Amino acid sequence: MSIPPIIQAIKTYDTVIIHRHVRPDPDAVGSQAGLKEIIKQSFPDKDVYITGKADPSLEFLARMDEIDDHTYENALVVVCDTANAARIDDQRYKLGEKLIKIDHHPEVDPYGDVIWVDTSASSTCEMIYDLYQQAKEDGFIVNDEAARLIYAGIVGDTGRFLFPSTTKKTFQHAADLVTYQFDRPSLYDNIYNIKDNIAKLQGYILQQFELSDAGLSTVKLSKKLLDKYGVSPNETGQLVSVLGNIAGIKAWALFIEEDDIIRVRLRSKGPSINQVAAEYNGGGHPMASGATVKTWEEADSVIKDLDQVCMNFKSR
Repeated sequence: MSIPPIIQAIKTYDTVIIHRHVRPDPDAVGSQAGLKEIIKQSFPDKDVYITGKADPSLEFLARMDEIDDHTYENALVVVCDTANAARIDDQRYKLGEKLIKIDHHPEVDPYGDVIWVDTSASSTCEMIYDLYQQAKEDGFIVNDEAARLIYAGIVGDTGRFLFPSTTKKTFQHAADLVTYQFDRPSLYDNIYNIKDNIAKLQGYILQQFELSDAGLSTVKLSKKLLDKYGVSPNETGQLVSVLGNIAGIKAWALFIEEDDIIRVRLRSKGPSINQVAAEYNGGGHPMASGATVKTWEEADSVIKDLDQVCMNFKSR
């Protein structure tokens, strides 16, 4: 079991630096910042930092710290919610003395001196609360702010407890967390409310999507189109679930053109899509993954592979 050595490492090191994946979501930031809050409350004399590229849409959860390379000397580094090392935000994670991986995705890279991967967990935030429950006897503390952050990550990665990854334990953790004092309505608003320009682009997607015979739906969002609606590539994360309630869709993909790449957001109601994502510089869960391609021709290859996955699933 990986939890006891993680507890011991946190108790041992005076400096802890916590990373997460690029292009974060509420679970990435919630687990990262929630763990920081737990450590700071439990051990006030420790120096604890969170790092990664700032995402304005998630600053309602936490703001990243700015640290120099020297801070990593003799430090414990923890990476949350990241299956493969290439997707760790801020590659200085290698500069620490000891490295811990905490993640709920299917394992891609077994990096780290201590590895704790639990694919049965709904979210990495659920795992952080597991860690706390085992560490209470060692003086670990969850306060209102830590509860807010952990709850946000669980809500985000379970789609408000609608996804199949939600378990009895997920609900039990949520029941514990809501006993703390934080503004749940405000939290939901920050996660799910969208601006009018994003709503208009959502309408465009609903008008333009196509459904293949195999049950695959894809939408291409060019940079020109995003500029027309005034939506940044990061904000398209709020659009990924738009097609999820349409009957007949087995899996769907949004292709988002950025300056030098095309980001692919993949979702599924049944077919396992993470292997396709892994073939295109990505990865993730069987039902929720991401990938990256460089050209629209390569995007068409992704579509072809996804359609075959849906066809195979349909024929079972």
